[in-house]
Amino acid sequence: MIKETTVTKTTRTIARWFVGLVFIFSSFTKGVDPLGTAFKVEEYMTAWSFGNISFEWALPMAPFLSMTLITLEFLVGVLLITGAFRKLSAWLLALMMLFFTFTTLYDAITNKVSDCGCFGDFVKLTNWQTFWKNIVLDIPTVFIFLTRRWPRKNKFESDTIIGLSAIAAMVIFGMYNINNEPVLDFRPWKVGNVMMTNLEEGLETTNQVTYKNKETGEFKTMDSKQLMDCYAADPEWGEKWEWVGTSTESPYEIRDPKNDSIVSFPVNDADGEDYTFDLIGAVDGPVLICTIHHIGDVNERGVNAIAEMKQLAMDRDIRFAVISNAEQEDLLQFLYGNNLMDVEYYFSDEKAIEAMIRSNPGFVVMHNATVKGKWHYKNAEKIKDFPFEIN
Repeated sequence: MIKETTVTKTTRTIARWFVGLVFIFSSFTKGVDPLGTAFKVEEYMTAWSFGNISFEWALPMAPFLSMTLITLEFLVGVLLITGAFRKLSAWLLALMMLFFTFTTLYDAITNKVSDCGCFGDFVKLTNWQTFWKNIVLDIPTVFIFLTRRWPRKNKFESDTIIGLSAIAAMVIFGMYNINNEPVLDFRPWKVGNVMMTNLEEGLETTNQVTYKNKETGEFKTMDSKQLMDCYAADPEWGEKWEWVGTSTESPYEIRDPKNDSIVSFPVNDADGEDYTFDLIGAVDGPVLICTIHHIGDVNERGVNAIAEMKQLAMDRDIRFAVISNAEQEDLLQFLYGNNLMDVEYYFSDEKAIEAMIRSNPGFVVMHNATVKGKWHYKNAEKIKDFPFEIN
């Protein structure tokens, strides 16, 4: 055990505050969106396996595990900063960092999950960045653990109050964000974000081909007309260049305004025709979109909210459409079984819908490619006061 000196005390205090603040920040960015963390837990359970051992059997536990992880991380951060339960917090910190370090190392090597989600959607780190972040945290963690017998300042009663208050605060905060949309939205589909910059109608998708020069290694990307021109200008062009690949460029790409990265959100009708610009662009007027990413989990209250919003749209002369990842047969059965026969419906990817809005079902208003509003189905009544006319 390290000898207790003034330097030790000062170093330990700095270490506790540094790690504690990181843990509180990390837990807050995840606690603001516990379902997002649950989706990430599900991703790990699906991607990881050891031999014949898989974790898909634990998928239903993902929301519980998400809240447990977030609450434990917040608790450790609070205990470190306040100095409460010094030995317990040191042990919990050491065990958590041991788990995080080896997990992120394995993830960095295998790359089975591209992003650990350690800071939710607020900050995205690569797997190797996450691993080295944990290595940095391991240094003060080891020091805190070795000096865990620092002089006691708090009594058991006050430590207990601090610990229970931390648990209660994060559980209440997390459950509020589960039963409503997150109080802070770090995702691309944040209210106010413009998701498309090109709102000119009638533009066509273009296919781009890439070729590589066999001698110089130079790459060229062009459309079909430019490719024809190359062959016309040089009859031997095809012998000098080899085909690398083909890509599709849409004039209506959806992009995250925060980092200008492409956001995948395909919207198709039953025949596979693309309606992304029609619904997300919504240049002809506001569209009230109902999203369903797990149709089998929609409860009676959710069904009633859909029916009410459909009627609201009719009364206000607003376009209403459902976007789901369900199979067409299942979606039609759901709609017809709940007297929603005359509703427009389209299909998209499950992950894309979950990234747009966590609620199942959820409601989003789009106009001129701008996210005008988002609501959990439990808050659907608030949509009645939304000023569609000034969108």
